[in-house]
This record gives sequence, C-alpha cells and structure tokens, in this order.
Amino acid sequence: MRLLFALPAAVFGCLLTAPIAFAANGENAPIDPNAGDPAKAAAHSASTGGSLVRTIVGLAVVLGVIYGLHWVLKQVKTSKDSADAGESLETVASLSLGTNRSLHLVRVGGEIVLLGAAEHQITPIRRYTESEAHALGLLEPAGVSLASLETEPVRPKNFMDILRSKTVVR
Repeated sequence: MRLLFALPAAVFGCLLTAPIAFAANGENAPIDPNAGDPAKAAAHSASTGGSLVRTIVGLAVVLGVIYGLHWVLKQVKTSKDSADAGESLETVASLSLGTNRSLHLVRVGGEIVLLGAAEHQITPIRRYTESEAHALGLLEPAGVSLASLETEPVRPKNFMDILRSKTVVR
C-alpha cells in the first residue's frame, strides 16, 4: 500500500526538479553586449512569451495533478466507507470522552449495545432491546427525522426580509 503512494510522489518530485536541470546554465551564460539592439530586444520578448506559456502549462499540469490526487483519495475513502460491515451493524451515536476514549451506541440486529472504546480495548457496557432504547430515549421514534422536525421556512414579505433571507445564515 505504501508503494501505491510512494511511487506517484517520487515521479512528482522528479517532474518538479526537471525544469531546474534544464535551466542550470543560466548563471554561467555570457552577458549580451548588444542589449540595446531593437532586433535583439524583439527576440528576447518572444522568448519571454514562450516562458509565459511554459509557466501557464506548468500551472495547468500542477492543478491537474492536485485534482487527480483529490479524486484518487476520494475514491479510496469511498471504498473504505463502503466496506461491507453487514446489513445489521449500524452506528447510532458516538460521544468523545477525551483523548482516545469514547462511547458508541451501536445497533446489532435487533439489539442496541453501548460500547466503551479506549486506546487498547473496547468494552461492552450495556445491552438494550429496541423497545428499551425507545423508552429510554436513546433512539428516535420511527418516522421522526431531523427533516420532519424542521418547520417550513417563513416566506419573506418585504424587500428587507428578502434581502435578509438571502444573506443571513441560520
């Protein structure tokens, strides 16, 4: 797995050092005695234009590599998230208690299990049935979700209300 990340990093590092290798003789180049000649100035500005094109193409390549890495990492994350944990295993809630310590409420089939997670162990604390969990308020009643709890937004009436609804984040 490390080779999968090390190989593109090595290739990318070689690509970054290639322009330096091609431009290595720039400091040792002799000074042009015909610097005031207009024909020479036109030739120099043409080479500057080529340098600008190379810079833009290099920027496009770098942006392409960044986008490609973003896409690859997103695909890797998606594949890890969609790992088959089974239909009957679901995390209901989590609570961080401090560094490397947390509580997790996990649905396992028709049972709810409260787990304590520490740095080197996971301990089942208590088991609940679905009806006990609903009675204790650990689970939301069936059919109730955050979307159903939200009220329908109030329609703005005048210009200032419309402006506030477009600009104020709630």
